[in-house]
Amino acid sequence: MTDRRTILKGMLAGSGLALFPIGAYAHEPSPENVFSDPNAPVLGNPDGDVTVVEYFDFQCTYCKRDYPMVRDVVARDGNVKLVMKDWPIFGDVSVYAAQAVQGAAALGEYETALDTLMTAKGARLTHERVETLLTDAGLDFDAIAAAVKDNEKKISDLLDRNYHQAEAFQFNGTPSYVIGRTVYPGILDRIMLESAIAQARSAG
Repeated sequence: MTDRRTILKGMLAGSGLALFPIGAYAHEPSPENVFSDPNAPVLGNPDGDVTVVEYFDFQCTYCKRDYPMVRDVVARDGNVKLVMKDWPIFGDVSVYAAQAVQGAAALGEYETALDTLMTAKGARLTHERVETLLTDAGLDFDAIAAAVKDNEKKISDLLDRNYHQAEAFQFNGTPSYVIGRTVYPGILDRIMLESAIAQARSAG
């Protein structure tokens, strides 16, 4: 267990609405990097006419609470591309969870791993609980750890890009969203999310 944990740790460097572009920041994100990062797993309809990007943390209470709603809105719409961007701001365990799920993604098991950690009830996550939850979901944690090691730079760079995007958007916490060309720095309920999608669609 210690060896696996060592592999997965330490890879991450370092209100109102806004529209793209947001200004001259050191790491100003381009729409392509935000919406079409080739290393960011995609849910929903990959060819959807609207893209919803959520910056989240596996230990964020509101992210976990609203996750089923977000997935349901996307599924019911049928024409939305959903990009879940790890922004692990709640410490080492959040980084560990993000790395583990990205390792699962490399094995073709992203959705299973994501669903498992986002819908986990009860106690807060620990390194051991992340391993237990993913193993109980039928995933091979040794294979996940190996995939993280094999894809260390790819995963580290992805988390670094997500971090700098959230920083450039001046997000204060999770969840935060970019939908269409509009930035939503905070919680969206179902009506607000559906409205934001409709607004993005009407804007083309």
